[in-house]
Amino acid sequence: MALISQNASQHVSFMIRAYRSMVNLSSTLKCLTRDNKCMHTLYRNNYPLKKTHILVPYTCRNYHAVILYPPNSIAGCPVRHHGDTGNSYSLSKKQADEKKFTEELRCLHSCNQVFKLLESLELITDTLAAAAMLRIAQIGNKDGVLVNPSDIFENMIFKAICLQFELESQKLSTSGLVNALKAFVQLRVDPWSTLMVRLLSESQERLDNGQMTIQNLCILGESLLEIEGPNSAMLQTVVEQVKSKKVGDWTYEEMAMVYCLLQAGLGEGGHYQGLLNQMHETTVSMISQLNPKLISSILHSLVALKQTQALPLVIKLCKHSIRYIPQFTEEELVKVLVAFTYFEHTDRYFIEALERHVPNTAFTVSPEVVSGVMRYCSKRLILSKPIFDAVAESFVYNSEKFTTQQIAQQVIPFGKLNYLPPNDAALFRKLEKILSSRFSQFQPRTLLNLLHSCTLLERFPVNFVAKIFSPYFLQQLQAQTGNLDKFVLSQLTQLFLTVTLECPFYEGPKLLPKYRVKSFSAPGHSLETMVDVHLYNRVKSGLTDLLGARMYFASNVLTPYCYTIDVEIRLDEDGFVLPASHHEEVSKRIAVCIHGPKRFCFNTHHLIGKESIKQRHLNLLGYEVVQEENVSTYDSIFKRPQGYNEKLHRDDRQHGKHNGLNIHEEELSRPVAVLSSSEYGRHLNHHVDKMNRDHVRIGVVRVDLYRKNGICKSVEEGYGSVTPS
Repeated sequence: MALISQNASQHVSFMIRAYRSMVNLSSTLKCLTRDNKCMHTLYRNNYPLKKTHILVPYTCRNYHAVILYPPNSIAGCPVRHHGDTGNSYSLSKKQADEKKFTEELRCLHSCNQVFKLLESLELITDTLAAAAMLRIAQIGNKDGVLVNPSDIFENMIFKAICLQFELESQKLSTSGLVNALKAFVQLRVDPWSTLMVRLLSESQERLDNGQMTIQNLCILGESLLEIEGPNSAMLQTVVEQVKSKKVGDWTYEEMAMVYCLLQAGLGEGGHYQGLLNQMHETTVSMISQLNPKLISSILHSLVALKQTQALPLVIKLCKHSIRYIPQFTEEELVKVLVAFTYFEHTDRYFIEALERHVPNTAFTVSPEVVSGVMRYCSKRLILSKPIFDAVAESFVYNSEKFTTQQIAQQVIPFGKLNYLPPNDAALFRKLEKILSSRFSQFQPRTLLNLLHSCTLLERFPVNFVAKIFSPYFLQQLQAQTGNLDKFVLSQLTQLFLTVTLECPFYEGPKLLPKYRVKSFSAPGHSLETMVDVHLYNRVKSGLTDLLGARMYFASNVLTPYCYTIDVEIRLDEDGFVLPASHHEEVSKRIAVCIHGPKRFCFNTHHLIGKESIKQRHLNLLGYEVVQEENVSTYDSIFKRPQGYNEKLHRDDRQHGKHNGLNIHEEELSRPVAVLSSSEYGRHLNHHVDKMNRDHVRIGVVRVDLYRKNGICKSVEEGYGSVTPS
């Protein structure tokens, strides 16, 4: 059995044992029978507690949900109650207070506040006590690390609740039992402590009896994963009981909990894929019943389990989540955005909902949410001006609180999508100030991506280029990545090329030749978008007709400056086209950029950053870049308006290449054909023997009255009688 955080767990076990010695607890509890109910009295210093401090159990799912009464004085620490009249609560009042207690618990943000809430109560059920322990575990854990454990473990109310859970484990309700176990696991309590052993033993007994619901099974399974890992025998029993229950009968809350259980480690490596497929099909039918919390939870599980085949479920969850965007919590919205980014799903209505939500909350929402929105837009090439403008404004005022990773995630999309916000001057002044004061805090790879995105927008980080090209930074960059891949080297080379071409005043160190690449094109990550093959074939056909032969232009030409040109045409001094193989007397080079949809932002004609800087550099290198302004080559070919234009090439006119014409019908309509070839076949409709219906009656009589087999209806002799002889 794996142990969890030995230092903290040993401390908890010691505190529990010390508290038991301190209060001189009796070895056994005296049971008093009254009205068929057991009443257990805790003794402290050989004196029984008052009536208001008695533990009163009531029946729930064949087990007792023990009502915990915090004593007025725990080891000398006074606990005051609000409105303590000495009378115990009735059952109806207790149930009415549970909802209020749960709501108050959600609003607390420190462990001391939770303890004060517990201190103010006269009685509390084991279920609510376990919920309080869970809330303490959630507050105390920061990124998986327990912060200030002594504030929790040394609290007298915490000790009393731990002690009572240990002594009354057999009388706890199943819900209180599994939630308490989950809370103590998150608090890193020693699994070998008496408290944990008794809770686990009782859970095993109830599991064997098959008395647990799907919800309790999932909570218990998550705890067992933390304690023993996926190979636990008890965990396998939990999963088998989950699988034995019909998926169609699960509620949507139970469905989300099973997703979380499989996400926690059971579904890795394709395990239980059959169960997952059944869950996907059932979840599609219950999407309309899901609330924002369950939507985000299921999407997060689908990402963790890498369920790329569940795209229909993802699409429906996306459509249903549009209405809940203002209602998502910050954590839930981040999970939704991460899921849509992972599944590469883009929805126009989802983007419009973000455009309504983000500008109103950009200044108040956490930076992680803003970073998640920008990551999604960057990944899917979504240029939304309302979102980008709001993020740029909030960055100017709030960036001091951001981490270096959040700064990069919010700025890099501006360069990638080639968009300058209205406050670009203030934005880059703020960014330069941050880089000057926090340069050493940035990871080398993050810093390179950030500065490279600035060059895409013609904002040149000259003050920091010298540090980037220094051997020390390059060694740090290599140490972080293990090896400088081609994409990193391409970024360094393009940064060096940008400084050389556009910043002639720069006199700092240069990039060493061993870090430069010869081509920016590479499979996977690349600083150039590969040309669309089908689109290129259409352009090649048109250029061949225009220039007269295929020899007059070259394709995929690698220049000495690392860029690859889609089509290159060479001209002499008089403007005549030279063959592509001709390298002398070349006076002018034309670079034809064949822009497909992937070179533009989503659903727009706005060129992305890496294509914009390529055209800018080709112009500076002496090429004449040919492209249709703000219109992709794909649209100019496949979405060309039909109509007459006298200035266009003949084949591009409305009836070019006989498009929309029917020559044969026109020739038949003329008395004399215009084309000599039309004489062939022109008279096919003129028959030599005209058809008429003068003898139709004779043909019908012959068919109906005369048989073709030679046997007639007459039975007379000599006329072919059919009577046998």
